[in-house]
Amino acid sequence: MPRFEPLPARRPALVAGASSGIGAATAIELAAHGFPVALAARRVEKCEEIVDQIKAAGGEAIAVHLDVTDPDSVKGCVERTVAELGDIEVLVAGAGDTYFGKLHEISTDSFESQLQIHLVGANRLATAVLPGMLERQRGDLIFVGSDVALRQRPHMGAYGAAKAGLVAMVTNFQMELEGTGVRASIVHPGPTKTSMGWSLPAELIGPALEDWAKWGQARHDYFLRAADLGRAITFVAETPRGGFIANMELQPEAPLASASKERQQLKLGDEGMPS
Repeated sequence: MPRFEPLPARRPALVAGASSGIGAATAIELAAHGFPVALAARRVEKCEEIVDQIKAAGGEAIAVHLDVTDPDSVKGCVERTVAELGDIEVLVAGAGDTYFGKLHEISTDSFESQLQIHLVGANRLATAVLPGMLERQRGDLIFVGSDVALRQRPHMGAYGAAKAGLVAMVTNFQMELEGTGVRASIVHPGPTKTSMGWSLPAELIGPALEDWAKWGQARHDYFLRAADLGRAITFVAETPRGGFIANMELQPEAPLASASKERQQLKLGDEGMPS
């Protein structure tokens, strides 16, 4: 007799922050692997465009409005997902943005907003889906962390504090959910080319890049792509029962030494961020 019942063939997934970037890429990848997916974000019209793309490729998906700072929005999002797709087997909590600025220069309100989105919002989502998972004795909570939670970066103190708090929360989930059949994982992206943060003006990003180089945190100009993280998160979701991935960190590979005489340092040039 197996130690665990196998995962069901149909595993509806709720992806928070799915209107762009890592969330959108994750939703597309999950759908390609047979997961029915609810794409949830404030920009629901963007989610609907991705839903059309998923359906055109033969997948199953819906778009749902979600604001993780609003408890009623979280409750409504979960209820609609369950009503249209079935019980949520996988939660990908990746809603958020980032804010550049030195801690002594940003307002406490700006600092708090990062905690509300990345930490409190993730908690709202998890506690909304957990009762059903606990009743079924299975489910995956997958949180999108950041390497900034592990190694703090100047100019990202609010974001880093929120993500560090997320690490603590996920670690507690892992301990407290042990033996319930519900798995909690966190995936830490390294520098990733998405619109999050990089749409800010150069006067905010430029000084940050200079300070990162000073602290040895901008060694080269290669970035991960959102699709890289989508594949990693899907890998976590597909892990057979009997084991789970507690923590995963994905970093961009440096340029090959043979391809360039000199490794390019990450910096803001006239052309903007590296593509």
